[in-house]
Amino acid sequence: MSVDIAILNANVVTLDAGKPKAEAFAVRDGRIVAVGSGEEIRKYIGSGTKVLDLEGKTVVPGFVDCHVHMTGFGQHMQTLDLRDVDSIGEMKWKIREYAGKHPEKGWILGGRWDHERFSERRLPTRWDLDEAVGDKPVFLIRVCGHVGVANSRALELAGIGKETVVDGGAVDMDTASGEPNGILRENALNLVWRVVPKPSMAELEEACIQACRKAVENGLTGVHWIVDSADEIRIIQKLYNEGKLPLRVYLGIPAKLLDEVLRFGLVSGFGNEMVRLGFVKILADGSLGARTAALKQPYTDKPETSGMLIYSQRRLNWLVLKAHRAGWQLAVHAIGDRAIESVLEAFSKALKRFPRKDHRHRIEHCSVLSPRLIRRMKRLGLIASVQPHFIVSDFWVVDRVGVERARWVYPFKTLLRTGVVVASGSDCPVEPINPLLGVWAAVARKSFSEESLTVEEALKTYTVNAAYASFDEARMGTISVGKFADLTVLSEDPFTVATEEIRNIRVEMTIVGGKIVYSRC
Repeated sequence: MSVDIAILNANVVTLDAGKPKAEAFAVRDGRIVAVGSGEEIRKYIGSGTKVLDLEGKTVVPGFVDCHVHMTGFGQHMQTLDLRDVDSIGEMKWKIREYAGKHPEKGWILGGRWDHERFSERRLPTRWDLDEAVGDKPVFLIRVCGHVGVANSRALELAGIGKETVVDGGAVDMDTASGEPNGILRENALNLVWRVVPKPSMAELEEACIQACRKAVENGLTGVHWIVDSADEIRIIQKLYNEGKLPLRVYLGIPAKLLDEVLRFGLVSGFGNEMVRLGFVKILADGSLGARTAALKQPYTDKPETSGMLIYSQRRLNWLVLKAHRAGWQLAVHAIGDRAIESVLEAFSKALKRFPRKDHRHRIEHCSVLSPRLIRRMKRLGLIASVQPHFIVSDFWVVDRVGVERARWVYPFKTLLRTGVVVASGSDCPVEPINPLLGVWAAVARKSFSEESLTVEEALKTYTVNAAYASFDEARMGTISVGKFADLTVLSEDPFTVATEEIRNIRVEMTIVGGKIVYSRC
């Protein structure tokens, strides 16, 4: 019987230990039916077979991003982008320019700025933003997503004043006047978000479409899509129903939607081959960049703070137990070692009360670790869901936490050696969505190079291990007979190019279920 697609003359990196290399394979009904030599695969070619000669290009299992805010990524493409700004002065100029080009916008939104790059070496304030635009509200979020700055108009609309106190967050005050200086941390951001006009369903849909387009252009065949609202889930389902969803989606829902999904008796895995419910996302602390990640000892470069926990231990225990008992996979954001310890305690208690052999619960980011914490993660059977490009962006980490702790920031090799499954993502729009940048960052690591990964190890975190993180190892992750024909075609072989060239490899083609969803040609 002939096949739908035959791919020939390729450098096939299967990541399957039983047959690690091949030069061709065949696809029928969206799945791989044969892998081998060109001569072997030509036997499957019939009159209706589409034959692709890849002229020696490299094929790897389709990349999966295990932590991405797709809707937020799409929305960022529609708002003010300050990622490459190097000073508050330039920031103000960009805000004025953007406001002039978009007089129709009632709010100036956006961000992705990083004050660590500013020549002024400080956070921007409300008064900086007022100088740029004072007649309409401005609200700009730092690249980490855990701290933002609002101008005076935005603070006024949000009702934020000198008496404002936020549970699980902070409103920074000016030391001279005692007034809010516009800098908001963690849950304090929600005070402004609640008065920002909500995007229409059409605007949300366009954001999702743009994000999906960029994802497949970067070689992604699947994403663990973290949503913030039920509207996003409706739009994803709508795109699927209309044939507009180009990649597989494993949904991460916020804890605030847990009661709603429990009312319908839904659990992890509900859905179909393209869209499935995945995990419940809980936020345990903030970020290192904002100094809100909860550390056991104070920050080296700001000893007056150790960050903050979003929940008390009792509340976190209750949230984790509630989702775990209901059969859900959990993914808990924890960056600082104090937060990770708190999360491990919550998982330990939940598993003791209601044992589950194959829960595959995850810690998202798990940045500041120690050998003891890593061993405990292994004992509890937890997955480390990491973002390798943080190694590049967090260039200041030694200043932030000191050399001793920095040694155990992003210890990917030790996690793997200890037997912890490491799955990778981007946390886009925090970091670029390109998985090859993540592979490069994990392999080319200069500081604490003993924690750098081999090319194969790094690729597996986006393929084999990513599949395991979503209970999909029988259906994806390797180029093997019976698995989905989810494939990424690369311009070069990451195993043979110079390490620094990995980040320059181009995605030539992205295939999902045997369908070409992106091609450079």
